[in-house]
Amino acid sequence: MSFRRVFALSMLMAVGAAQAQTSAQPASETANAAPTAAAHPAEAAPAAGALVLGDAKAGEAKSAACGACHGMDGNSTDKQYPKLAGQNEAYIARQIKLFQTQKRQNAVMMGFAANLSVQDMHDIGAYFFGKSALSGVTDEKLLERGQALYRGGDATLGVPACMACHGPDGRGMAGAGYPQLSGQWADYVLAKLTEWKNGTTWGDDTQAKIMPDIAKRLSESDIAALASYVEGLHTAGAVAAAK
Repeated sequence: MSFRRVFALSMLMAVGAAQAQTSAQPASETANAAPTAAAHPAEAAPAAGALVLGDAKAGEAKSAACGACHGMDGNSTDKQYPKLAGQNEAYIARQIKLFQTQKRQNAVMMGFAANLSVQDMHDIGAYFFGKSALSGVTDEKLLERGQALYRGGDATLGVPACMACHGPDGRGMAGAGYPQLSGQWADYVLAKLTEWKNGTTWGDDTQAKIMPDIAKRLSESDIAALASYVEGLHTAGAVAAAK
């Protein structure tokens, strides 16, 4: 996929996200309206195109098992596990579904996801969305390159700006299926970008295919710089201003 096509697709998806967010109710307003989760995924399969709304209160109990790796409030202490705090509900639910269908491979996660209904996935997503991710730190030696790639991309490499999909503040675009990156552990981001560079995909849809195509154009040093920048995205602006 060419740089122009990836960038154009990113911007079209961003427009779709904005339109979706203007019509969607905040999670806090819909928490009490969510239906009760069924005991088995098949029993909870929504009709095609149906909107599933997560119940954060129900998600708190359902997410108890997640806390061992991701932290009870979604802020993991082990850098190999991603922070889920503040991550958008739809993205979390989608990733759980990918584990359940084995399109995304992880033995531990596939076991946890096996018996979750679609409603369970959204309830868990709603719970973690309501938490705040703890900010991280960007290595000042990597700041310049990481910031350049995140905010401007690199046309010579065919790499679009990360913020076209993940937003200037790293909060992502829920309606378009793009995740929050702000404050995420650099170790985790580096590992995932490296996997994508090596050809790993998470499914066969557009969102799954975009990142491997972009990551393969990045050098190891570019990946390290981006990962570091993303972790400190909460504070990178202040660091840059102070230089």
